[in-house]
Amino acid sequence: MNLISFDPLRTLSLPGVSTIKPEHFFKFADRIRSADWILFPEYWQVNALVFGLKRRIFPSLASFLLGHDKVEMTRGFLSVAPSHVPETLILSVSPENAEFAWDQLTIPFVAKIPRSSMGSGVFIIDSRKDWKHYLDHTPVIYAQEYLPIDRDLRIVSVGCRIMGGFWRLQSDRGFHNNLSQGGQIDFSPIPPAAEALVTLLTTELSINHGGFDIAMVGDHPYVLEFNRLFGSNSLNLYREKISRAILDVLAAETDIQGPDTPLTPQPTLPKAA
Repeated sequence: MNLISFDPLRTLSLPGVSTIKPEHFFKFADRIRSADWILFPEYWQVNALVFGLKRRIFPSLASFLLGHDKVEMTRGFLSVAPSHVPETLILSVSPENAEFAWDQLTIPFVAKIPRSSMGSGVFIIDSRKDWKHYLDHTPVIYAQEYLPIDRDLRIVSVGCRIMGGFWRLQSDRGFHNNLSQGGQIDFSPIPPAAEALVTLLTTELSINHGGFDIAMVGDHPYVLEFNRLFGSNSLNLYREKISRAILDVLAAETDIQGPDTPLTPQPTLPKAA
């Protein structure tokens, strides 16, 4: 296969991959048109690649669109696994909606800025002062029930297959479990129910590359979010398995679609009279 990557770190172990810097995207448009797959483009490149150059991309278009924004992500989760999503309110920012959310959710609750990662943009709301501070910084109200947990799971999946996972223990600096915020890794066994939920989400939503954050409340798993590009800890732990899984995905989808089939079907034009 003719593979082009825009992220050499994530394709280091893949054979036969040529690399282009994202900023040289349009300079090498002809090379890109001849590629079988484009690997790990940046988000700003996706529309031009898929709809303009008609190229197949990895991760999948669904992984990009759902992974870019917590609002769209959560709505996707609710469409296929509503009982595994914490109670969540997504509202435009207005005094009326702010008051409604305050009355609806039990204090403390969690509020998030929709486009944030690594634990930034996540607030614990204990008071009206906390709530006002959040409202002053977010473009959309994204408020969620607080789950009684002191750890969560990071589960890595590629091509709807579980690569591995670990627990993230709560930081002593606050309620965050993110490793970037001081959380600690624990390799205790992963509950099968958590793996089953990730498999369901990846299969139903066509997410073929992601690190999923799963909370266990008793025996019941809740999905918090997923990251299309999981962090270096996950990448380093499972690099060989991830590389093999990516190649399997590319080979399987190429066989199904044919080597020159674009990601999006082309319209059928009417014949000239």
